Amino acid sequence: MTLRQLITGLVALALFAAGNSLPGRLGDGGVVHAQGGAMPPPTVTVVTVTERDIAVTERLPGRTTAYRLAEVRPQVNGIITRRLFEEGALVEQGEALYQIDSALYEAAVATAEAALQTAEANAIAVRLREERYGRLLASRAVSQQEVDDTRAALAQAEAAILSAEAALRSARINLDYTRVYAPISGQISQSLVTEGALVSAGQTEALAVITQLDPIFVDVMQSSAEHMALRPTLAQAGSVPVTLELATGTPYQQSGELQFSSVFVSESTGSVQLRALFPNPEQQLLPGLFVHASLQLGSQRAVLVPQQAAIRDGSGGLTVWRVQADNTVTPVPIVVDRALGDQWLVREGVSAGDILVLEGFQKIAPGLQVQPVQ
Repeated sequence: MTLRQLITGLVALALFAAGNSLPGRLGDGGVVHAQGGAMPPPTVTVVTVTERDIAVTERLPGRTTAYRLAEVRPQVNGIITRRLFEEGALVEQGEALYQIDSALYEAAVATAEAALQTAEANAIAVRLREERYGRLLASRAVSQQEVDDTRAALAQAEAAILSAEAALRSARINLDYTRVYAPISGQISQSLVTEGALVSAGQTEALAVITQLDPIFVDVMQSSAEHMALRPTLAQAGSVPVTLELATGTPYQQSGELQFSSVFVSESTGSVQLRALFPNPEQQLLPGLFVHASLQLGSQRAVLVPQQAAIRDGSGGLTVWRVQADNTVTPVPIVVDRALGDQWLVREGVSAGDILVLEGFQKIAPGLQVQPVQ
């Protein structure tokens, strides 16, 4: 290599190094293109807060309870001679269910009837004597003392009649109780005694159980905090319709109505009981079923925020990121009443028209400018 070639190579190398150190480079047509500069704002997906009329519902777990349940018990002592119903059948109030041996009670009625006849006969004799003595007193054929004694005897005889009549009524009632009647209408269970069993008045064991299933109660439990927030709505709603969903997820075709809410809070669970009444003509609902009841509380104007736009903080509260007019973002805490599907019903914190970040939280910080995309 000659000295001239060596000098030419060194100059070219120096020019190449100087060109790479410049902030730009020459391109076609001599235009300079920048390589550095500020990063563009991050793109985030946003949603606009809306306000609209919504149907207010409260979905609560509960169980079905029989409308009426009566245990059949005897009211007199005796031996069961007959069972007068079919197990599992529907019985009507006042229908005879069992026959207790009535021989002793029939005899007691006959005795009471005879005692009443005796008392009435004695009263006739005393009454005639009292009338006769009253006439003789004017001629002084009898003394005043004899008249007074006769009148007292007549009062005793009339009282004896009343006592005998009461004893006869009691004997007839006991005779009537030898037939055990259904106290309510409903479906009767299996018989818990058979013919020949000895029963007694006031025994603790039931002879059978009658359950009225149409209509039927649904008892639901609600947390005391939710119930206190809901009480003003319940007071304004008046009649509250209730719909039912079975444990299988199948909706119950009949709608019910809220009957009352308890004024007591359970100390063990911190919940309040509410009771709804449902028609059950086909007896599809049986006592003890687990169900979900939805209280239809009317409609209200509400601000809704997607649950995806709200983030829980360390204290359990909810925060959303609001996009300001200059496209900067700021965190805003919100207070919600309840969840409605995949949205929060907001009580305070945001209003209709606010723009909130829906996706892209990992790219933002307070005061950072963003590029919102609806």
